[in-house]
Amino acid sequence: MFEQCHNSADLIPKPMLCLKKRTLSAYPHAHTFSIVARDPATGEMGVAVQSHWFSVGSIVPWGEAGVGVVATQSFVEVSYGPLGLELLKAGRTPEEALRGLLAADPHPEVRQVAMLDAQGRVAVHTGKSCIPFAGHQVGREYAVQANLMAGPEVWPAMARAFENASGDLAERLLAALEAGQEAGGDVRGRQSAAILIVQGTSTGRPWADRVMDLRVEDHPDPISELRRLVRLARAYRYSNQGDVLMADGKIEQALQAYAESAKLAPEIKELAFWQAVTLANVGRIQEAREILREVFAAEPQWIGLLDYLPGVGLLPADPRVVGALKAAATPP
Repeated sequence: MFEQCHNSADLIPKPMLCLKKRTLSAYPHAHTFSIVARDPATGEMGVAVQSHWFSVGSIVPWGEAGVGVVATQSFVEVSYGPLGLELLKAGRTPEEALRGLLAADPHPEVRQVAMLDAQGRVAVHTGKSCIPFAGHQVGREYAVQANLMAGPEVWPAMARAFENASGDLAERLLAALEAGQEAGGDVRGRQSAAILIVQGTSTGRPWADRVMDLRVEDHPDPISELRRLVRLARAYRYSNQGDVLMADGKIEQALQAYAESAKLAPEIKELAFWQAVTLANVGRIQEAREILREVFAAEPQWIGLLDYLPGVGLLPADPRVVGALKAAATPP
């Protein structure tokens, strides 16, 4: 797919990875609508996308903490993602990076690409041969883009929704997707969606710098399913924060984090179970029993797990503690 060559415009590092010419049918047909955006308050950068194409999240959104994010769509040349990030990391502006990649592309007329860097600068390209309705709109530290839409109202509706939405970056990205779908969305229908959010600065630990990376590969209502996954991601993040706070001896803060986790995802009984275990570890047995009563009623398999926890240091090595917690399985 690639061969080394040089770029006369000198817009990208040499040697350059040039694209060989291929028929358009050889490219993934991820015609779609998406948004790239930066939260000026936190520096977080994100991409959100929906398409009538399987696993759109595996090809359209790209991001790296401290560098930027890319959405590559329409007749997708996936390399715009990793190469675009490389160019941004090398100090190119989004406009320079995108111009260089388009210059090396034998089919720029069918590409739709958006790039945003850690400073909030944006560059977007909608090729003249993208399937109508197609277009984009750039705002302050964000851009929305769409092709093969049911009408030309899709991307302006996304822009308005993003600008008017409140909450964190994930919430605002979801609002943009929902508005795009409400305005007509992909003319072919719905299939997959994704959201990717990275930190504004890098810690050097990519696994820690990825705030959110969620995909709905195939679903009749992918945006609603994506919203559900975002809610669960927030719940598990609170649970993880609780673990860290407990390790630091910040018990009340940890318990508050666990409670927020269970509140966000009451259907996930495991989150409530570990909240109760934490309460038991600090001597608050009655509170733990009240939580476990509901857990055991819904999912009895958690009762037996209590027997294993003292041996690995997750409960006091006192049979009376385990017995008291197991008693929550007996109706009052």
